[in-house]
Amino acid sequence: MSEHEISVRLTTAQAIVRWMANQYHVVDGEEVRVFGGGFGIFGHGNVPCLGEALYQYRNELPLFRGQNEQSMGFAAAGYAKYHRRRRMMFCTASAGPGTANLLTASALAHANRLPMLMLCGDTFITRLPDPVLQQLENFNDPTFGVNDAFKPVTRYWDRICHPAQVIQSLPNALATMLDPTDCGPAFIGLPQDVQGWAYDYPESFFKKRVHRIRRQPVDIDEMQEAVNALKAAKRPILIAGGGVQYSDAVSELTHFAQKHNIPVVETIAGRANLVNDHPLNIGPLGVTGSDSANAVAKEADLIFAVGTRLQDFTTGSWTAFDKSAQLLTLNVGRHDAMKHGALCMVGDAKLGLTALTDALGDFQVANSWVSKAQDLRKQWNDYVASNVSFGGNKPNSYAQAIGVVNDLMEPRDRVVAAAGGLPAEVTANWKTLSTSTVDVEFGFSCMGYEIAGAWGARIAQTEKEDKQDTVVFVGDGSYLMLNSDLYSAVLTEKKLIVLVLDNGGFAVINKLQNNTGNESFNNLIVDSPTISNPVAVNFEQHAAAMGAVSETVANPAELGDAFKRAKARKETSVIVMNVDAYEGWTTEGHTWWEVGTPEVSESQSVRDAHEDWESTRSEQRKGV
Repeated sequence: MSEHEISVRLTTAQAIVRWMANQYHVVDGEEVRVFGGGFGIFGHGNVPCLGEALYQYRNELPLFRGQNEQSMGFAAAGYAKYHRRRRMMFCTASAGPGTANLLTASALAHANRLPMLMLCGDTFITRLPDPVLQQLENFNDPTFGVNDAFKPVTRYWDRICHPAQVIQSLPNALATMLDPTDCGPAFIGLPQDVQGWAYDYPESFFKKRVHRIRRQPVDIDEMQEAVNALKAAKRPILIAGGGVQYSDAVSELTHFAQKHNIPVVETIAGRANLVNDHPLNIGPLGVTGSDSANAVAKEADLIFAVGTRLQDFTTGSWTAFDKSAQLLTLNVGRHDAMKHGALCMVGDAKLGLTALTDALGDFQVANSWVSKAQDLRKQWNDYVASNVSFGGNKPNSYAQAIGVVNDLMEPRDRVVAAAGGLPAEVTANWKTLSTSTVDVEFGFSCMGYEIAGAWGARIAQTEKEDKQDTVVFVGDGSYLMLNSDLYSAVLTEKKLIVLVLDNGGFAVINKLQNNTGNESFNNLIVDSPTISNPVAVNFEQHAAAMGAVSETVANPAELGDAFKRAKARKETSVIVMNVDAYEGWTTEGHTWWEVGTPEVSESQSVRDAHEDWESTRSEQRKGV
């Protein structure tokens, strides 16, 4: 710092908060703060210093009080998803178990490529009071602690040992979180003494800065190879992933598909890239997909994957495509673009699709291929219509609940689901009414994300005075794992509509257990050998105890009436319905999925299932 540069003396914590409040981003032509605020639970590791600093900026950076550190992280992920990574939240937790509770949420953000800044308490840098409350001592390495566990599940990690270090650390963390290639969570450990140490910071460090998200154009040679491959293809398909939405490239993808007459299939993260009735939308792909998308994927001679990391549920553990098909990718991340020996274009989806559209000129795929794909989609639509129908002797099912709610949604209402059986059922049966309105968390497949992630999305939604609703599908097992942000939604008046569909336990894993030849064991409440008193949870009363308006319905018809009432009110609503654990699952549209099955077993059914599972392995691509 030069002798003439103006400085201000602040604590480390004060400097961090002041800096965050002055970081801006242009969203839809408007300058807004990069950080919409934060989620926090205070303890001795963060309340005296960071808490003091946040109080001074409580209007600029609203702090939402969490009920659980893990769910705070989920809420931050839901917030970032809604904003398509253009805005984010910070999370602050105390030293010890408070911070450790954020590990799962950090892994979720990492798997989904979502920005989230964690400001977490740490042990004293001087070590003078060691061992302190909640410190885990590493006898052979005193520098190694619980916070080091975040290194594998973050894109940026630092521990501040001196107040001056934040001058470099904070910009580097934000640059990582705003970089489409490296985007993911950032962790900054804040030793309790260092938080309160003061330093003469340059005033220039706190000047307002307006950031831009980098858009990387594709390499000309890579694009020419892609043009040649597409023009040579007779039966190409386009896989639309979640990266299309993060790049704000939905319009470009739609234009590309329409101009060149290419069928589009969607990943789980890419649901809602195209509306349901778009003529080139052939359906969701993969293990939780549709017969239509999986049929064209198997017959395609070129697979053009845009903005997807090609997770196993998308690729059917790499059995969804013909082994001879050319794999072509467009992805801003080199790691994702080059998977399985793909012919790859590394670059931004919006710029890449625009350039590729121009380079292809008037090229179009033959109508016969598209017509075949469209005929298959019509057959799938008929199946879905039958699958979601109710009445007669059909048992209550996830699909029926999805169909009822889908028909009553407004176009911009947002639907949220995660883990368990509901992601598959929503992915397969949901009819997209408007783009970018579906959040099925299946990157890390985290039970408990549903309500917390929806709360974060609802906070983002209400920033725009959005009149639409956020609707949550959650199973009883996931609800019991993490439900406390119902209370958060009530306290903050961020309305949610939550559908609790109770099938008596972890029914989808019970289904997998049975499908692999095993007997039902320890998944459904009634099949758990250590449970002697299988009491059913009264979810209606539980939700009511947290302040939600709640009711229980007997069937899908009653569900529809209850959903209309929930739509009409301003308060958070919970609707409970029992569904069958064995009947009513979506049985069509599934590709093969690799799971570990016992090669040796005393059970004939387990041995038979293993042989059946392995019989399809010959279809698996080996990576080239």
